[in-house]
Amino acid sequence: MGLYKKWCESTKEANERRYYWTYVEKDGGRDEIHDDLAKTIRSHYDRLERIAEDVDRLGYKVAAQILSEAMPQTLRGRSGDLGEILATELVEEEIGLRVPVRRFRYKDGRNMAMRGDDFIGAEYDGETEKLRLLKGEAKSNKVLGRTTVKNARNVLNRDNGRCTPDSLLFVANRLLESNVSDDKKLGRSLRDEVGLKSLYADRIDHMLFTVSGNGPHPSLKKDLKATGANRNQYVVNIHVEDHQDFIADMYAEAEDLGND
Repeated sequence: MGLYKKWCESTKEANERRYYWTYVEKDGGRDEIHDDLAKTIRSHYDRLERIAEDVDRLGYKVAAQILSEAMPQTLRGRSGDLGEILATELVEEEIGLRVPVRRFRYKDGRNMAMRGDDFIGAEYDGETEKLRLLKGEAKSNKVLGRTTVKNARNVLNRDNGRCTPDSLLFVANRLLESNVSDDKKLGRSLRDEVGLKSLYADRIDHMLFTVSGNGPHPSLKKDLKATGANRNQYVVNIHVEDHQDFIADMYAEAEDLGND
């Protein structure tokens, strides 16, 4: 069972190609996913096998210090990163598209925000074998409001709704560095797309993902209603009432490698 199915109750509405999904924590759901989410957070900053190697060589305390150096130390930085992490996991669990590169592993500095699209989903259609993309923008706020939603939509609409070339090229090049043939194939397709721009809008989905302490703001539905039906449009809210305490707790748990 996936992270979200164990953690939250969901409500899903659909109208043509517009999807409005809201998630609320189940009773006991956070306890159910607490350890798994901490492990997931770690995996977005470094490969789990590399962390395990650090533990074997240096012990838990030093390995935890190395991991901590990759993670943001400010609440603002952690909030933004966790929003992208939760969005990535939702795309893979609920939509079935890969988010093939964990981009926080390539940060210039742990407290620096990364430029470009927050997350990119990419995969080949099972029937036609044609490339399909998802361009995503993630927002994590104690109090979500209209301005944040409007700004996120403006970002999604940039570059005629396409993934920004620099973001797509970043993902493509990381995949081309892989030793896995399927990754190389996907990386080549993404790199070609940077130059050719051959995908029509109906093959580039959009997701506006939010996690907030005040739950789904009315502007989310209004925003979705105003979008066109020429592509899949996902608007998502995860309601976490104690938003900031949740972030602090999850990062403390992720940094603590313990003795297991």
